[in-house]
Amino acid sequence: MVEREAELAIQRLRQEISRHNRLYYEENQAEISDGAYDQLVMELTRLENEYPALKRKDSPTNTVGGRPSGTLKSVVFDEPVLSLGNLHNVDELQDFYHRTAALLGDENPRFCSELKIDGLSVVVNYDNGHLVRGATRGDGHQGEDVTMNLLAIADIPRALKFPVTVELRGEVYMSRHGLDVLNQQRSRAGQALFANPRNAAAGSLRQLDPEVTRERHLSAFFYEIRDGAKALGITSQSEALKSLTRWGLPVEHHWALAESFGDLVQFIERWAIERHTLDFDTDGLVLKLDNLEAHTIVGQTQKAPRWAMAYKFPPEEVLTEIHDIVVSVGRTGVLTPTALLKPVQLAGTTVARASLHNWDIIRERDIRIGDFVFVRKAGEIIPEVVRVETELRPTGALPYAIPTACPECGSEVMRMAGESAYRCTGGMGCPAQLRESVIHFASRDAMDIDGLGEKTVDLLLESQLIRTVADLYHLTREDLLKLPRFGEVLSDKLIAGIDASRHRSLTRLLFGLGIRFVGSRVASLLASYFGDLEALMSASQEELEAVPDVGERIAASVVEFMAQPVNREVLARLVAQGVNVQEREAQKPLTRRPLEGQTLVLTGTFEHWNRREAEAFVTDLGGRVATSVSNQTAIVVVGEKPGESKVAKATSLNVKMMREQEFLAWVANLPIAPETS
Repeated sequence: MVEREAELAIQRLRQEISRHNRLYYEENQAEISDGAYDQLVMELTRLENEYPALKRKDSPTNTVGGRPSGTLKSVVFDEPVLSLGNLHNVDELQDFYHRTAALLGDENPRFCSELKIDGLSVVVNYDNGHLVRGATRGDGHQGEDVTMNLLAIADIPRALKFPVTVELRGEVYMSRHGLDVLNQQRSRAGQALFANPRNAAAGSLRQLDPEVTRERHLSAFFYEIRDGAKALGITSQSEALKSLTRWGLPVEHHWALAESFGDLVQFIERWAIERHTLDFDTDGLVLKLDNLEAHTIVGQTQKAPRWAMAYKFPPEEVLTEIHDIVVSVGRTGVLTPTALLKPVQLAGTTVARASLHNWDIIRERDIRIGDFVFVRKAGEIIPEVVRVETELRPTGALPYAIPTACPECGSEVMRMAGESAYRCTGGMGCPAQLRESVIHFASRDAMDIDGLGEKTVDLLLESQLIRTVADLYHLTREDLLKLPRFGEVLSDKLIAGIDASRHRSLTRLLFGLGIRFVGSRVASLLASYFGDLEALMSASQEELEAVPDVGERIAASVVEFMAQPVNREVLARLVAQGVNVQEREAQKPLTRRPLEGQTLVLTGTFEHWNRREAEAFVTDLGGRVATSVSNQTAIVVVGEKPGESKVAKATSLNVKMMREQEFLAWVANLPIAPETS
């Protein structure tokens, strides 16, 4: 990036961050998460450090909070109310720890570790034990008087148990349960819903009518004595927290005293997991030097103290850059776009690719090569692009064009009616489709060809020994011995595996052919109903729909497959090579279905089914579909635009989540147990 481009990017970032500051601090309507906001600030900081001549004193990297709204009386603070610097990983924590230790001349400084509450920061004054003033933090120098509103919060005592004169800092917040109740009330009244507990808390506290605050059932935690600790003989942060509790103030009780660096790491690792069990939002921890006298020694910057840091948990969203968009072709010809990213840390792993799912996503979000985007990974879901930071879009970035030709074979690409997917029309003539088709054909639940894994399939294709699955049955021992790494043992094993597969059931053959919408259960239904391949190939749409549990969509797919000349030729060659095409009477019926006894939740919209079809797919496999996530849920299948509450609940309960394609691949590899005698 040249200096002129950096200057434009810095200008755009400052404007964007200032806009988010206004939304967060002044209008209580945050559009993005704290993690996403931090990513914007980090990018601005990086550019300002790389181009120091472009730094400005009024940059968002040097300022705190937002301006008072002007609707409430102003309060000017004697000492500025600072924000905190951020740490994002153990390496940064270690640097901070050793730097602080060096300043103090103490190899093992003690830190008080506390949960970082996501609410609205307040400064409260008690005179001789009585609450006399409360204010929001505002811009750190001037806040808003919310004394009467704070008195309306049940958690905050009007009078303390001891007649102390102190200035305290705390956080007003709304519990997750409280937000659910409030939004239900607002929904019934036809009012706009609050996006998150922090917005709700801030909006509820900054009211002109304290009764509104009272009705919102806010809560509060106090965590710092800003003034008065020395006069009371309090010399440590841990002692301050105990004193606050003793005086009758609410204190978040999960704090701990870290005697060493290892204790800090242990505390972080614990709450990175357990925070999901809390009834309030926390996006990190606050680590403070326990010795209050040490605060003066290490000092502070214009914006933040050096004696404390916020340790932010790995964000659910991170900002990165799209280097390219690549297209892969699946077994059924579906073209799937994937974003190649500038590698970035996300939820503990390095992410360099993100799913774009389908072409509608690219169009709706206007995703372009060169864009800066936010990427999210909820639970174990594949990383996905959430949105584009258009303010950072490079000059000349063009809308991404959907391919008109298959990137693998050059065949025409078409969009099927009623689907979001684009497909290659090359069929088995497409190398990508052929590769995936052969792998599927040889898989355990299909023809179960021992010795034919992905690497061997690649070797056979590269050597041009096979062009369709029927070519497998023409292979000889001599053909295989010519392949790299293939000796007599491997060759004999594969030939034996191919020969054994000739005798598989018609059910396995139909499943192995990869006909769209024909999974193992539908294959079994068709094989049992028609008895042999010839009868199935000549069946009409109406005859297929007469099969129990075979609907219009499946029937149309089978008719289409059987009508294609290339497929009929492959089937004829399989018959000529002695592959079984009849459903043997000796085959034991399949009784235990692969999802038997499991409860699944479906959320969002899907590429391959509508909601009714998706539910039918699960129930056909023995599963039960529930409408809400609970401890009884085995899997949450996530489509496009999933319900945020379901994803959050699944994450908090550690329920496995799968994208649609991942779920289909997983189901395809599940064993189906035969009836036992």
